[in-house]
Amino acid sequence: MTRRPDAAFPDVVYPLRKQLGDRRILFITMIAMAIGLLAGVVAQLVVALIGFVTNLAFYNRLSVNFSSPADNQLGLWVIIVPVIGGLIVGVIARYGSAAIRGHGIPETMENVLMKQSRIPPRIILLKPISAAIAIGTGGPFGAEGPIIATGGALGSLIGQLLKTTADERKTLLAAGAAAGMAAIFGSPVSAVLLAIELLLFEFRSRSFIPVALASVAAMAVRIAFVGMEPVFRMPDLGIPTEGALASYIAIGIIVGFLSIAITKAAYWIEDLFEHIPLNWMWWPAIGGLAVGIIGYFFPHTLGVGYDNIAHTLSGDLTVKALLLLAIFKFLSWSIALGSGTSGGTLAPLFTIGGAIGAVLGALALSMFPHLHLDIRMAALVGMAALFAGASRALLASVIFAFETTLQSSGLLPLLGACSSAYLISSMFMEQTIMTEKIARRGLRVPSDYAADHLQRMTVNEVATEEVVSLNANRMLSEVRSWIAEHATGSTHQGFPVLDNEGYLIGVISRRDLFDADRSGNSEIASLINRAPAVVYADNTLREAADLMVQERVGRLPVVLRGNPLRVVAILTRSDILHAHDSRLSEASESTQSISLTPLGWLQAQVSRMTKTSGADKS
Repeated sequence: MTRRPDAAFPDVVYPLRKQLGDRRILFITMIAMAIGLLAGVVAQLVVALIGFVTNLAFYNRLSVNFSSPADNQLGLWVIIVPVIGGLIVGVIARYGSAAIRGHGIPETMENVLMKQSRIPPRIILLKPISAAIAIGTGGPFGAEGPIIATGGALGSLIGQLLKTTADERKTLLAAGAAAGMAAIFGSPVSAVLLAIELLLFEFRSRSFIPVALASVAAMAVRIAFVGMEPVFRMPDLGIPTEGALASYIAIGIIVGFLSIAITKAAYWIEDLFEHIPLNWMWWPAIGGLAVGIIGYFFPHTLGVGYDNIAHTLSGDLTVKALLLLAIFKFLSWSIALGSGTSGGTLAPLFTIGGAIGAVLGALALSMFPHLHLDIRMAALVGMAALFAGASRALLASVIFAFETTLQSSGLLPLLGACSSAYLISSMFMEQTIMTEKIARRGLRVPSDYAADHLQRMTVNEVATEEVVSLNANRMLSEVRSWIAEHATGSTHQGFPVLDNEGYLIGVISRRDLFDADRSGNSEIASLINRAPAVVYADNTLREAADLMVQERVGRLPVVLRGNPLRVVAILTRSDILHAHDSRLSEASESTQSISLTPLGWLQAQVSRMTKTSGADKS
């Protein structure tokens, strides 16, 4: 607010300039770092719990050390273990919270977009327990999805306890989710990128700085527990040749098509479960039966399978083993996921993608030995490209593959292959593996982030300088007659009201003038009952539009910054809508240029330059 001395109506409402930082951002950042530390500890506890359940279920021993179910000696009894796990998860979901079903990230996205980032507190306990049981009994999932969901729930709970705004809760939720991923994989940068691409839906310092520092805090916890070693250790890779680089991009294209097929198949299987004439509580047990049968014949499909990824990236597996791993890991994971049990998608997608990439690399190497492909590089490329195509988290996929292997020579092939997979996926698939479920519920998920057009334009670019104003001392009957007789007056829906000195005292609408239950001898000033909302010429249109919404007005007087009661122009809702003309024109020109043939495009450019030259001469 600003104040005019000795004015009858001293208050004026105007947009406040957004500051680069304030104490509130510092407060949220400190809370986010605390959440990051807690999420880091929770991640280690969940991993220990998975290890405990795995050892108990497959080896009948008490230990929290990680063990692969693939080495079990249960024989046919291994089929029953995932069924028991599915039954327990079904009961927890039925009588605890149905929100534990699924792989975590889509449910977290839904809470951000639909529920103002409010997650029920019981998820903090039920999600990791259910996931540990599902994975520990052989579920072909990774621990990262449930831990991301748990970290998000932790951030949401703390945000609710501190009575934060919806935006701040979203930041704290994303901070917890990113911290969980950083603590599991030792990948803080890709965790931040994943949060930006899938949870924050924005790139602002107010949000990504707390998330980044939360990831750093979680990484510190991980270092204290397991050190700095990369999750997937692999031999050093050489710098790719030009031909090899082109081949990796081609692998990205093929994997992009496969990501579409895998996504659609996974949700097709989920749809099949909807037709089972049993309560959904029993579905995880049915999915567990499929997991057990596949696991009996192919034991390496059981559990998280991080060791499978490491062996694939190291080039230790034969082409036949890689093919079997990719096919049966997909079958086991997609059926279990479709059953609605609790588990993650990142590790299965990395396993399948790595195996497919290695197979494609081996095939290309046998056909074109002169390209000097590295099968290990092809596996790394396939791993990241499948996740990029399925989730469209492009940057997170590239950096994740680098952070978990520390292979700097792979950055260029990763960028090319992931971008290719992303391109194919975006061209032929409307939703992603993360958004399909919530899109079916009618929720539209933003996927493209662009600078706000209104934030780039100022008020003086579109405001009308010819202001039709009213004198505060004019009689109501006189103004009504003037509006009825003059076309200019009749087309305006609102008027600034000025005193005898030309200072603004308020804004009155056409409806106020004709609906007022006043005598025609009343002065216009008597109808003003609120402070005028104004903008400055250098305010952005976003600031002006936000002020219109907050004050529920359709027009704003434009005033001098040195004197907020001296009107120099008027800004209306129509002016703000017309400001989008340039954006739509740019998009239309871009679309037309793409649809033209090369010759047509050249002719259009010559025509445009000719017109420009003629205009310059005139």
